Amino acid sequence: MKILVTGTAGFIGYHLAKRLLDRGDTVVGIDNLNDYYDVNLKYARLKETGISISGLEYAKPVCSVNYPNYTFIKLDLLDKEQLEACFKTYQFDAVCNLAAQAGVRYSLTNPEVYIDSNIKGFLNILECCRHFKVGHLAYASSSSVYGLNKKMPFNEHDIADHPVSLYAASKKANEMMAHTYSHLFNLRTTGLRFFTVYGPWGRPDMALFIFAKAMLEGKPIEVFNNGDMKRDFTYIDDIVDGIVHVIDAPAESNPNWDAQKPDPATSKAPYRIFNIGGGAPVSLLDFVNEIEKQIHRTAKKIFLPMQEGDVAETCADVSNLKGVLNYKPLTTVHVGISRFIAWYKAFYKPNKQNLEPVSATIDTL
Repeated sequence: MKILVTGTAGFIGYHLAKRLLDRGDTVVGIDNLNDYYDVNLKYARLKETGISISGLEYAKPVCSVNYPNYTFIKLDLLDKEQLEACFKTYQFDAVCNLAAQAGVRYSLTNPEVYIDSNIKGFLNILECCRHFKVGHLAYASSSSVYGLNKKMPFNEHDIADHPVSLYAASKKANEMMAHTYSHLFNLRTTGLRFFTVYGPWGRPDMALFIFAKAMLEGKPIEVFNNGDMKRDFTYIDDIVDGIVHVIDAPAESNPNWDAQKPDPATSKAPYRIFNIGGGAPVSLLDFVNEIEKQIHRTAKKIFLPMQEGDVAETCADVSNLKGVLNYKPLTTVHVGISRFIAWYKAFYKPNKQNLEPVSATIDTL
């Protein structure tokens, strides 16, 4: 297929692009390369896929030297004119939208960015998919949409209408916007609620990256809610495997959908929502303990109260994705952390890079 992947300089987008390219798909990747976190890491991801950053110009396609079937374009989703030109030129079979402003805490101080990127940018994606007859749109949602829900595990068929951060609200809005386009224009859409993704090439603002970096440098780590938290940590390879399964199976309408008892995860329109997680939550302190074992150091812990916009526990019910698309998360936290530590040491030590220290977060994405 010919697939557009937005956010290909990002963590998940980079891994997804590689997987699709390795199996022979034609991929066009776009990213605005913003400075929410270290841009050098984004450049390094692009280099790994054969994209030269030396001649990178806005809206100018760059062909990969490693993959003849990969083209990267520096482009912002808010640039509707250039985005439409991209869709017109390449005539995509499918789109996977992973470009978004991430981060719960950042949304407390920079709310406008989330409206621009996650709402306006997503609207432009929907409009382009509609007008250029894209066969299937898969897009990133988040486990954070469950918000105040206490029923565990989180299930797509339950109502999720009480987000506790603007980031979460923007992701819930994406799901509602997608349903509207599925209903009005018969656009096939699938939303994926990611649960705490981690692994090599991960984001520097997320827990594993910050904890490992601090421990290796002998610095203390901040542990929120006094460590009384659980997350459904999901390794990047399992996430990508699930996304590929979704891309290959466009959404269909649910013939049994009942308007008297509406199922939030499906519709009479070609629309659906899937959780995509490991299905086995791990306590924050156990997660830290595993990192300590891997790097053979004991962390200096600073225990702090719960941060605004966060939740105490996440756990994905992935039975729906397993049943419909045979999704099977396989990677244990022990294996996943070991692979990340190996990557981190190999990537940063030779380059002698010194990232600015930031407070550890346990984001739900």
